[in-house]
Amino acid sequence: MKILISDNLAPVGEKILQDAGFDVDVRTGLSPEELQAIIPAYDGLVVRSATKVTAEIIKAADRLKVVGRAGIGLDNVDVAAASQQGVVVMNTPDGNAITAAEHAVAMMLALTRNIPQATASMKDGKWEKKKFQGREITGKTMGIIGIGRIGRIFAERARGLQMKIIAFDPYMPKETVEKIGAELVSLNELCRRADFISVHVPLTPDTKHLLGAEQFKLMKPDALLVDCARGGVVEEKALYEALKNQTIRGAGLDVFEVEPTSIANCPLLELDNFICTPHLGASTAEAQENVAVAIAGQMADFLRDGTVVNAVNVPSVSAEVLARVGPYVSLAEMIGSLHMQIAKGGIEEVNIEYCGDLAEQITTSITVAFLKGLFTPILREAVNYVNAPLIAKDRGIRVTESKTGRSEDFLSLMSIKVKTSEGENILAGTVFGKKEPRLVRLNTFRLEALPQGPMLFVYNNDVPGVIGQLATTIGNAGINIARMTVGREQDSGRNIILLNTDTLVSRELLQQVRALNNINDAMVLDLP
Repeated sequence: MKILISDNLAPVGEKILQDAGFDVDVRTGLSPEELQAIIPAYDGLVVRSATKVTAEIIKAADRLKVVGRAGIGLDNVDVAAASQQGVVVMNTPDGNAITAAEHAVAMMLALTRNIPQATASMKDGKWEKKKFQGREITGKTMGIIGIGRIGRIFAERARGLQMKIIAFDPYMPKETVEKIGAELVSLNELCRRADFISVHVPLTPDTKHLLGAEQFKLMKPDALLVDCARGGVVEEKALYEALKNQTIRGAGLDVFEVEPTSIANCPLLELDNFICTPHLGASTAEAQENVAVAIAGQMADFLRDGTVVNAVNVPSVSAEVLARVGPYVSLAEMIGSLHMQIAKGGIEEVNIEYCGDLAEQITTSITVAFLKGLFTPILREAVNYVNAPLIAKDRGIRVTESKTGRSEDFLSLMSIKVKTSEGENILAGTVFGKKEPRLVRLNTFRLEALPQGPMLFVYNNDVPGVIGQLATTIGNAGINIARMTVGREQDSGRNIILLNTDTLVSRELLQQVRALNNINDAMVLDLP
C-alpha cells in the first residue's frame, strides 16, 4: 500500500511507515491541482496544516482509506466529505499540549519584562533601561480562560511561578477546577481580578470574540493578555483600541483571525505594547516528533490490521457491530451535541438508558459517540471516539449505563439524562426505519424532530400566530426552513419549536426572534 506525505513531517514518521512495509512518497508544496492528479494512487495521506484536503481531493481519491493529520486542528480537512466516502480521518490531539502551554508561558514572561521591545531597541543602538522596566509575576493573579488539558498544564506552570490561579470555564464542574488548585469564576470577574489573562479555548460560535470591548473595559489598566489558542477568540479591533488607548497595558498573540497575517490586515502590529509570534504554539522539535510518531503509528495500525485510534469520524468497533448499531451511533452523537448546547452549568453526571431491542445490542460505541458529541461543541478537534471517555473521567463526570427490555412507544429507544451544576435535561431518541434518526423527547415535551445540522430552538407560548410570525421573520432574513417540528407540553400553555434551517441563524436574527411576541427564549444549534 502507498502513503503520501504532502506536508513537512519529522523524518521519524516516514521511517515508521517504511519499516511497517508501506511504500511512502514525500511530496510537499503540491498545488491543489497537482494533489488531485496524483491522489488516486494512494491508500493513505499524511498532512499537517498546509495541505487542504477538500471534497474535490477526496472525490478523486479512489483508493484513499485514511487521512492522518499530524496535529490537532482539522480546519484543512473536509471531514464530512471524507465520512461520506468512507475515508477515516485521524488526528493527534495530545501531541503538542505541553508545547502549546509552554509557549503561552514564554509569551507571558516576554510580555511582562518587555523582552522583544528591549531587544529591538538594543539592536537599534540604544540603551533604554528605564523605558523597559517590567513587572514581577510572583504573587500576581493569573486568569485562565478554558481549563481543559492545555489550560491545566499552563496552570501547573503558573503555580510553579507562585501565581494565584482563577479560571473561567462554564463547562467544568467547580469541584474539578478546585482540585486543579484554581478558583472557578465568571468571565467578568476574571477580567476584573486578573493581572494576567491567558486564553486556552478552541474557536466555536460561543467563544468567537469572547474577549471584546466590554471585557477590556473591565480589566485592570496594567493587565496583560496572552492568546496562544485560536485566532478569533480575541476581537482584534477591540484589542487594538484597548492597547492604543492604554485601557490595558499589553498583549501577546500567537494566533490571529486571518493567517498568515501582516500589518495590512492587522493594525496591532503597529503598537509598541503588542508582541506576537506566527502561530508557533506547536513549533518545537519535540512536539513535531511526537505528532509524527503518533500519526505514523496510528495509520500503520489502521492500514495493516484495521485498528482505529484517534479517529474523528469512525468509532473503534468491528464492522459487524457497526452494521447493527451504526444509526444509533450517529443519533447518539447528535443528541450529545444537543445536550451540551442547551446545558447550563458544568456537567456532573450522565445517565444513559437503552430500551427495547437496543438493550440487546453491544452499546459501548453508542455511549462513546454520545460523549464525543457532548464535548465536540466546546473542544472541537480535541475530542474523538477514543479519548471522549477519558475526557469525561478527567472532568469528573460520572457516566452510567442501564438497559431494559421494555420500551412503551418504540421498538428501540435511548434516553439520556445529563445533570449539571444548575439542573438537568432529559433527551430521548430513536431510529425510524433503518437510518432515520429522531429526537422524540426533550424534557417534558414530546416531538419527532430530526436533530441534525443548523437548527433554531424556540420556547414559546401556545397561542395562535407564533409560528406565522416566526417563519416570516426568518424568511425575511433569507433563511430557508427545511423542516419544522412542534412539541407541546400538556396543560402548561407552552410549546417548543425546532426548525431545521439551511444555514445557521445569525446573532442579529436570533435577537429579532427573541423579541417577537410570545417567544420566551430561542437559541441557535449546530448539530452533526
